[in-house]
Amino acid sequence: MFHNFESEPLTPAEALELNPVTLAFVGDAVYELLARGSVVAEGNASPGLLHRKAVHFARAGSQAKAVRIILPILTKEENDLIRRGRNANTVHIAKHASPADYRYATGLESLFGYLYLTGNKARIHTLFALIAEGMEKAVQSANRK
Repeated sequence: MFHNFESEPLTPAEALELNPVTLAFVGDAVYELLARGSVVAEGNASPGLLHRKAVHFARAGSQAKAVRIILPILTKEENDLIRRGRNANTVHIAKHASPADYRYATGLESLFGYLYLTGNKARIHTLFALIAEGMEKAVQSANRK
């Protein structure tokens, strides 16, 4: 059964009934698409370079940093969504991430999944813009050292 969440979003109550891992499943795709869009916005590059940049942006360690970037502006409800995602029972642990980073990444993906399913694209874009800006500052700072 097809459901167009963009034209018929879930209510917040309906979205909160979903398992945090289900929200993270959706949020992973949303975040990956935003990461790819951010990389493409930098200009033309080989597919291999685009892929490496997008993977770097979307890996668990980077997503854990992203949580720290947006934490000061999150609402109580958004903090709760990250906490629920972080505390969810996940079967898989990424090969190249610490368990803590993986849990924070799952929390971030849960938040992005919830925001997408409830039709809150403006908030997704606000949060991702802050993340992209914070990541860029971190890269510039590292390059100066």
